[in-house]
Amino acid sequence: MSSLFTPVTLGALELPNRIVMAPLTRCRADADHVPTDLMVEYYAQRASAGLIIAEATMVMEGNSSFGGREPGIYSDAQIVAWRKVTEAVHAKGGKIVLQLWHGGRACHPFFNEGAIPVAPSALAITNDEIHTSEGKKAYVVPRELRDDELPAIVEGFRKAALNAKVAGFDGVEIHSANGYLLDEFLRDGSNKRTGPYGGTIENRARLMLEVVDAVIGVWESGFVGVRISPLNSYNSMEDSDPIGLTSYVAAQIEERCMAYLHLMRGDFFGVQKGDVVGAAKAVFNGALIGNMGYTPEEAAQAVTDGTLAAVAFGHHYVSNPDLVERVKVGAALVEPDGSTLYSHEAKGYTDYPTLEAA
Repeated sequence: MSSLFTPVTLGALELPNRIVMAPLTRCRADADHVPTDLMVEYYAQRASAGLIIAEATMVMEGNSSFGGREPGIYSDAQIVAWRKVTEAVHAKGGKIVLQLWHGGRACHPFFNEGAIPVAPSALAITNDEIHTSEGKKAYVVPRELRDDELPAIVEGFRKAALNAKVAGFDGVEIHSANGYLLDEFLRDGSNKRTGPYGGTIENRARLMLEVVDAVIGVWESGFVGVRISPLNSYNSMEDSDPIGLTSYVAAQIEERCMAYLHLMRGDFFGVQKGDVVGAAKAVFNGALIGNMGYTPEEAAQAVTDGTLAAVAFGHHYVSNPDLVERVKVGAALVEPDGSTLYSHEAKGYTDYPTLEAA
């Protein structure tokens, strides 16, 4: 396992080890999408990670998708509250970047004062329902964004990146995965547009790359990462050529000398398959973070053989605040309590003991 505990540099980010905490939405912000003291404790508990990628965070008001309790980074109160998180992580020697996110068609009127969600095309999510206080509800058909509305989306990400800097983060990650807005534009199963933002891979990637360039204008490229999931069918997503899409996006990230490419290698539902890691490596010489179902043993091998610079763990970071220490000594990992993943309480959030406490 020794390769996981060597330092690594991702762009301008210098990490003490190669175990990354993946972004995990946990719904512990308040009703105004302001991070809470529970979140301060939660992230500080996990500061031994080489890098924490904080959860999907709304770049613009009115785009809630997770029960109305995911955090935002568009208000002064949110900036102040996030600064408490970053200071707590830094006090323990950790590094943390913020994942910038727009929910797109995965948002729901129930959580957004009746507003219809927006997307590249008027196609609803059909393979799942959204959880609300009134039970499960079907996703609605989104409104197709006009081309002249897209600059405001780009500006929303740019302002959010600036706010993240004020809040004390070490960098930002642009969420272009899992069927949210930027991913919806990327993949041809959800993007049926014509014109400059639809059709070819180059056109479908245009909005994401405009966002990337705007964010780089705030942070410089070495502090900015991108997350993609070319195979994941979560949120009714698919693409006719995920390998080609991976290659194009990875080449664009390479050209911009960004901190890292965060690649989800599979499909939650096992429907779509392909070697997207190999496709990315063929054109991308920068820092590649692998994600999705890696065991510590497999992660160590991928780092040892040079396939990955680091590996992101999500599932087990819910229930193992000291994941780094547990992996280092070969201790068993605790499984999370699925019933508390998206509640608003400390139970199942900050009460998982460390190995030392147990």
